[in-house]
Amino acid sequence: MKPTLFVLAAGMGSRYGGLKQLDGVGPNGETIMDYSIYDAVNAGFGKLVFVIRQSFEKDFREKIVKKYESKIPVELVFQELDALPEGFSVPEGRVKPWGTNHAVMMGKEVINEPFAVINADDFYGRESFNVLADYLKNLENCENKYCMIGYRVGNTLSESGTVARGVCETDKDGNLTGVVERTQVKRIDEAVKYKDEHENWITIDDNTPVSMNMWGFTPDYFQHSDDHFVKFLKENVENTKAEYFIPLVVNNLIVNGVSSVKVLDTPSKWFGVTYADDRPGVVEKLQKLVDDGVYPSPLW
Repeated sequence: MKPTLFVLAAGMGSRYGGLKQLDGVGPNGETIMDYSIYDAVNAGFGKLVFVIRQSFEKDFREKIVKKYESKIPVELVFQELDALPEGFSVPEGRVKPWGTNHAVMMGKEVINEPFAVINADDFYGRESFNVLADYLKNLENCENKYCMIGYRVGNTLSESGTVARGVCETDKDGNLTGVVERTQVKRIDEAVKYKDEHENWITIDDNTPVSMNMWGFTPDYFQHSDDHFVKFLKENVENTKAEYFIPLVVNNLIVNGVSSVKVLDTPSKWFGVTYADDRPGVVEKLQKLVDDGVYPSPLW
């Protein structure tokens, strides 16, 4: 069975001021997402699922789904604030979505095979999709054996300022033991450094794995997410900004010995538009990949 690619795109409409401005950064107006889907199709993913907000379904089908459905089967699922377990309602004043793991939960009805989760607007690179697809293809009928792509931190930095990165800690078998969020990471004098809680800059190796929200799960993950979400809501019902993130659930499963998460190395360089100043660099990098023959132009 081929794995599914699950694309988190519910923030798209608001982030881009409507889909009409979905940013064309490739030589022929391709979006970053176009490259991810091209790489996923070539890596052997068999289905594409987008999680979006219902408010821009019409636009999304017209501008996005139409583009891909001749290449790969496409499904849409919806993340809404009121998609809550029985007995819970949206707290007064809550306008912020419930976070990345809540978005993942929306795929439960349409995903019955091993699946990858990615952000819509990050460039992950061909090798990452190949590594992830190969791993997921061996997980059919498995439970509680997950994975994530661990990017080498030196391959994920912005030249425009500091970035936040989830620095991964692993055991001797390459399984994830924890993710420590470092909110200020950048290259200083040729070395990668992060600022610790005492305002000191700490040097880390260029190859230290970090999480860029590229995960691999099996369908049993949905049940774990549902169960943990009830606990999360009970604890955060008064907090209108609390978000139910993927690492929160993953960490809980690891700490309690329920699941293991293999950290898979990739030589790919991650990039995205963290700052407005990053955009020209993204355009340049994609142009170079096309010039080097990594991607055709136009892409499809």
